[in-house]
Amino acid sequence: MQPAQRRAYGRRATPAVAVLITVLAAAGLGGCTGSDSSSGPDDGASGDSGTNVSAEPGRYRTLPEACGAVSRKTLQTLLPGAEQDDKVYDGQAAVTYDIDRRDGCRWKVETASGTRYLTIDFQRVVSYDPSVSDDDRAQETYEKKAGAADIPDAPSAPSTPSSSSQGEGGASGDSSSSASPGTSSDEPGKSGKGATGDEADNSDETGKGTDTPSAGGEASGESDESDTASDDIAPRRLDDLGDDAFLNDELITKDSGIHRDITLVFRSSNVIATIEYDQWTTDKKHIPNSQGLQENAQDLADELTGRLNE
Repeated sequence: MQPAQRRAYGRRATPAVAVLITVLAAAGLGGCTGSDSSSGPDDGASGDSGTNVSAEPGRYRTLPEACGAVSRKTLQTLLPGAEQDDKVYDGQAAVTYDIDRRDGCRWKVETASGTRYLTIDFQRVVSYDPSVSDDDRAQETYEKKAGAADIPDAPSAPSTPSSSSQGEGGASGDSSSSASPGTSSDEPGKSGKGATGDEADNSDETGKGTDTPSAGGEASGESDESDTASDDIAPRRLDDLGDDAFLNDELITKDSGIHRDITLVFRSSNVIATIEYDQWTTDKKHIPNSQGLQENAQDLADELTGRLNE
């Protein structure tokens, strides 16, 4: 009896196991089907998240030491008269809390003929917006400085006005030229330019009017008389310095002494450099020369761009 019972038990268990296997198999197929359908959306989401890319950082991560950025030879040219006190050329460092973000230096030289000041400032711009690059943020900061100084925009398309004047204004151009012989002597003066206006204002305020030209001849280039012959000294943008640059020139005569202030700002990638170069004098017959000061400031700017790229 016992062997028969075992065989009977075995025969009864076989259908149950088959049913269980069938149920498990069906459940397994359902699970596989569910995993396949859910994998599609996940893959798409991971692909979308990969498109968020941060803007590129600026070229510069540090700044040069401001007081050591100018060579001694350049300082002697910009600040003559301090050879007996060589420590003057060491400069005075500006107070800053992070020299990798901002640094500056100031020099002052006093002589019998007047006082000269030189200040340089380096600012490294960092954008904390991942969608805006450091360069773009620096350009925004630069344009704000140019706007505050009332620097005119650079001409965008010089060829467009010339073509239109030839096509539409040819007759008017001829008429103006035919009417100009009577007034041609006024043309070389180029009145209406900033530098000429400054010269006229200065002669009125100082009361030297007709004395200024003769004083300029005795000053050996110290007078501003020669500046009236060139439009290149007016406040303007510079197209051959860094990524962006502008130069501002102001003649101040309302203080205790006359002083001409030259400000040159240029941007190289995410660094903005500012040069302030001033010459003061108590002799109202000898106006600080605009062209000479501007050339000195531009030579210094060229030197600083080289230091940034070292």
